[in-house]
Amino acid sequence: MTARFNLLRTSTFRLAALYLVLFAISVAALLGYVYWNTAVLLERQTDDTIRAEVQALADQYRIRGLNGIIDTIRRRSADDGGSVYLLADATGRRIAGNLVSLPAMPEDRASWIEFPLEIDRGPSREHHVARAFHTDLEGDFELVVGRDVEALRQFANIIRSTIYYALAIALVLGLGGGVLMSRNFLRRVDAITEASRTIMAGNMSGRMPVQGSNDELDRLALSLNEMLDQIERLMAAMQEVSSNVAHDLKTPLTRIKARVEAALRSGAEPEYRQALEQTVDESDRLLATFNALLSIARAEAGEARAGLRPLDVSAIVAEVAELYEPMAEDAGGTLTSSMSSGLNVLGDRQLLAQAMTNLLDNALKYGASPGETPQIEVAAGIEGDKVVIAVRDHGEGIPVADRGRVTERFVRLDASRSQPGNGLGLSLVSGVMTLHKGTLVLEDNHPGLAAKLVLPLYRPAS
Repeated sequence: MTARFNLLRTSTFRLAALYLVLFAISVAALLGYVYWNTAVLLERQTDDTIRAEVQALADQYRIRGLNGIIDTIRRRSADDGGSVYLLADATGRRIAGNLVSLPAMPEDRASWIEFPLEIDRGPSREHHVARAFHTDLEGDFELVVGRDVEALRQFANIIRSTIYYALAIALVLGLGGGVLMSRNFLRRVDAITEASRTIMAGNMSGRMPVQGSNDELDRLALSLNEMLDQIERLMAAMQEVSSNVAHDLKTPLTRIKARVEAALRSGAEPEYRQALEQTVDESDRLLATFNALLSIARAEAGEARAGLRPLDVSAIVAEVAELYEPMAEDAGGTLTSSMSSGLNVLGDRQLLAQAMTNLLDNALKYGASPGETPQIEVAAGIEGDKVVIAVRDHGEGIPVADRGRVTERFVRLDASRSQPGNGLGLSLVSGVMTLHKGTLVLEDNHPGLAAKLVLPLYRPAS
């Protein structure tokens, strides 16, 4: 009983019921129009024919007199075409026609009358209905002219019955169709509800069922599944980040604890000072790690999206390149830059500068093969409807198999473990690109790595 009640409360059933009502009204209007244009029109045509005959007979009486109208009525009465005639004198006695006597007249002596008519059909007699026009002629004669309208009445009854049956069939079929559609809809909604309960119970691998019909429920299920995939990836990333943070914090905290305990055991003031200085250095590195994690989280969450403004990134690229050029020279290498003008994007100046800084910092650390000095090239230009900022080096590069995971938090390749860092640089760059609806592309530079920031070109509305 509950399932049936829920079925009747579904939006599909309500829509089907509304459509059914509209369809029934349309069918009724259409069939009513057909009825009016057939039965009613035929009755009007019959009345017009009777009026014409009455007028013709009246003209015969006026022109040819009594004998003329009697002759005409006798000839027409002999034709068995469904017409009825009667010419009677003042006493009601029949003079001519195929009616035996005057039919019963209404009290108001109306011109149009209807009366029962018996028709001989061999051994049996049929009871029909006649519709006639009654008029008085000069000389106290009465004239009745009409037609057998039994066939028209039966035809009208057939049309009315057809309308009723058509409406009944439409209601039954529409109601049945609404119930069937609602059952199918409710079954699929129940499947989605059951899947969502399974996911809420902790089974994050569960997904919404998809039938493959590409209807609105399938599209909804696919969207929900994409959302669940993203949630599962984020949860896995959060678990990984939690594990990596715990792992990366354990070593420096252990060193801090050991250093402080050693200083306390020594009891010497110089040991205290050295321990405090080293603790401050370790704390700065820990704070840098946490600040990087917060920046990545804010970028990926889109918190800074409201602060995006139109700006020319060529100025940012020039400033960052100018800042790192002396660092490259101190390392014995070079940093060259080239850029186009009009590199307009919708962005956050500080975050884009931070992304550029991270790329150049990586290029200084890993952009030279063993025994060589870093050779870094910075270029910015427009490619189609994109602004592309490229940082190229001539180091060992990143293997193709590792390029998909180096943007994950705390991921450091074996070749980079000898260098200081926390494995968050490219993660921050990727988060900044996500915020700006851009992408971080890592390619071969033959040799070395080409890291590209691809941003949508901003064209102000004219």
